Amino acid sequence: MAASQLTSATVSSRCFHSSEGLRSSSVKIASFVPLKSGYNQKSFTSLVVKAATVVAPKYTSIKPLADRVLVKIKEPEEKTSGGILLPTSSVTKPQAGEVVAVGEGKTVGKNKIDFSVTTGTQVVYSKYAGTELEFNGSNHLLLKEDDIVGILETDDVKDLKPLNERVLIKVAEAEQKTAGGLLLTEASKEKPSVGTVVAVGPGPLDEEGNRKPLSVTPGNTVMYSKYAGNEFKGKDGSEYIALRASDVMAVLS
Repeated sequence: MAASQLTSATVSSRCFHSSEGLRSSSVKIASFVPLKSGYNQKSFTSLVVKAATVVAPKYTSIKPLADRVLVKIKEPEEKTSGGILLPTSSVTKPQAGEVVAVGEGKTVGKNKIDFSVTTGTQVVYSKYAGTELEFNGSNHLLLKEDDIVGILETDDVKDLKPLNERVLIKVAEAEQKTAGGLLLTEASKEKPSVGTVVAVGPGPLDEEGNRKPLSVTPGNTVMYSKYAGNEFKGKDGSEYIALRASDVMAVLS
């Protein structure tokens, strides 16, 4: 394999780490330059991924169009819950914020669809959704309403109100033993893809703009796609996941 050199730029990925956090981690990388002989270094351009699009100060307002929403991103935590200062490398971005502007909505069939969120609503949004903007000295995200996972009515994820066809599930605890009774180490415990439905959204829209109720209800024990959705940790340490109903594969009884 060719040796390679990394110099400084920013590539970021998002994940949830705590009930308050809903945060993401970032890794700094800027340029990838192959060093193996035979490659022409000039043929490679620097890889630069900007964290946000900067809106010039001369623009004083942003009006989203259609079904888009402008969200002011929650400030990242700089201390742990125990009060320990976090180094810059471990300070992570949240995946939650406050709605500051909404578009005019959309029409499906003959029906005008009202927004599920309004200005001032605290929301949680999907990983990798939307376009990040630096506006008026704060970080914002411009995204479609469908990329909003749910409304966060309290600071505990168990109270999340899912939107559209999303489902909030409390993840079952990993098995402590094998079927033969052997104790499993933490490293060997398989992440479960089974849990209990805590809350469901109002359902997706049909071609006429009417809501179709979901096939799962709170209290159902379900099996879901292993790599779907957004993961959370509640205040009590329980694991939760919010995903689309189409990622729920079966109801267990």
